Amino acid sequence: MTLLLNDLYHEFPEFTGAIHTLKAGNQHFARLFDDYNLTNDEIRRLEGIGIPVTDGTFEEAKKKRLHLKDEVYAMLLAQRGS
Repeated sequence: MTLLLNDLYHEFPEFTGAIHTLKAGNQHFARLFDDYNLTNDEIRRLEGIGIPVTDGTFEEAKKKRLHLKDEVYAMLLAQRGS
């Protein structure tokens, strides 16, 4: 199985500057960014050892990553509108 890069710089390449700015100046964003990366790393680890997709822990981690990604994206859009 090929592990995909899901880090936020790959997910939102058009927001690279905004990600950097928000990480440096917004503690809430920095926390979301770190939490996203930790969750993403855990998912990639689980994928690498072949955890079945139906596993509850795996599915919950994927839902958490998606929720964090949505929050980050909303903040990036708000930053663009400022």
